[in-house]
Amino acid sequence: MLAILYDRIRPDEELLFRAAEGLGIPFRKIYAKQLPMRLGERPPELEGVTCAVERLVSQSKGLAVARYLKSLGIPVVNAPEVIEVCGDKWATSCALAAHGVPQPRTVLATEAEGALKLVEELGYPVVMKPVVGSWGRLLARVNDRDAAEALLEHKEVLGGYQHQLYYIQEFVRKPGRDIRAFVVGDACIAAIYRSSEHWITNTARGGKASNCPVTPELADLAVRAAKAVGGGVVAIDLFESEQGLLVNEVNHTMEFKNSVHTTGVDIPRKILEYAWGLR
Repeated sequence: MLAILYDRIRPDEELLFRAAEGLGIPFRKIYAKQLPMRLGERPPELEGVTCAVERLVSQSKGLAVARYLKSLGIPVVNAPEVIEVCGDKWATSCALAAHGVPQPRTVLATEAEGALKLVEELGYPVVMKPVVGSWGRLLARVNDRDAAEALLEHKEVLGGYQHQLYYIQEFVRKPGRDIRAFVVGDACIAAIYRSSEHWITNTARGGKASNCPVTPELADLAVRAAKAVGGGVVAIDLFESEQGLLVNEVNHTMEFKNSVHTTGVDIPRKILEYAWGLR
């Protein structure tokens, strides 16, 4: 039996439920907040479960659930090791660098003075991001030294883990869009352009989705990026730059509700077929 674990039922999860029904896969919906996790014990909710798909919105809770499932010997999409890497932008960048995957120039400092020095070495504008976050939140384009000093001071005062690591990337001038490629196992199954007049093109921030042809170059780079973080089911965000395609981020609990109709690819079906094959 397949378990689909969630903490909120969004359109994406509804699509997964319908896909499981269409495939005839026996499955169980599990509300993760009510799942008792006693190490060494399999609760009734997981009896008969041979594989699982983790779909929690909360990254920390999703990671905890994935670790528990792994401890019980239940294959889970995605594995906790993949969640750990993808859930931390610096960890993702380091993994991509270790595997020779092209990405924007990226630096990190652990204090504000060092961060300012790295910013000026990269050259303005730069983009500052929290190492933990999604949906394009708390991103800042920094155009000059005054803005950099102000932002760094704010981060110092705000405190919190995501503000104490200064993650900085070069600003990539893209053609009013970026690319999100969907990787399932060893295949890039689909891709979309996300277009916006704003420099942040996330669909959560108003970016418009349209179909992007999966070229051999795009497929190869997307799969290489997925393997760099441990594989599974991931979405790769890429920039079109003067140097060619660059991998910006890798997402471990990808949203796909706007991409099924756009690409004509039954993404939830392919996710479940992959998960079911792990059992």
